[in-house]
Amino acid sequence: MSYASQIQERIDKAGDGTVFVGSDFADIASGETIRRNLNRLVDSGILLRIIKGVYEKPKFSTLLNEVVAPDTDAVAHAIARSYRWTIVPCGNTALNMLGLSTQVPTVWCYYSDGPYKTYEWGTTKLEFKRRATKEITGLSYTTALVVHALKALGKAQTTPKVIEQLSSLLSDAEKRTLLEEGIHSTAWVYEAIRQICRVE
Repeated sequence: MSYASQIQERIDKAGDGTVFVGSDFADIASGETIRRNLNRLVDSGILLRIIKGVYEKPKFSTLLNEVVAPDTDAVAHAIARSYRWTIVPCGNTALNMLGLSTQVPTVWCYYSDGPYKTYEWGTTKLEFKRRATKEITGLSYTTALVVHALKALGKAQTTPKVIEQLSSLLSDAEKRTLLEEGIHSTAWVYEAIRQICRVE
């Protein structure tokens, strides 16, 4: 099977709305061959180019009768995957993803162990902020998400309602991991974690 056929087969098997970067096909071909084939698929309408080097298999909404905007979180993870960064949502982005805020972020913000970077497409702005490795690595994605959401809220705003909401959102396995991994967090954050995990 040719490189082009293998690349297209992988895309065909993916769900609509899947976001790709060149490194997702590194096991098939070299960088230039991948770029050439992805650009060909853009020209044929099979892929959409979101920003340079980031592509989406478009998702069409029959209800809206239009192509749905790319999932910003999926784009963030695709970029991180491309550069091998570890990322975790922070601020309003973390709150929104956990359902603690219904406000759609004006800037989608992630802490990263890579450099400071911003990306924009359409009306969307994506920002990666450099943070100390200890704040994002060595933690499961869920633990890091919860910790940074609590920090974004602050101690005063971490109410019993917030605790209850997070407790009902997480599985027993996620709570066990959160309790174990969150032990090095700030004292008030870990106390909130204990309450989320129903530890007296």
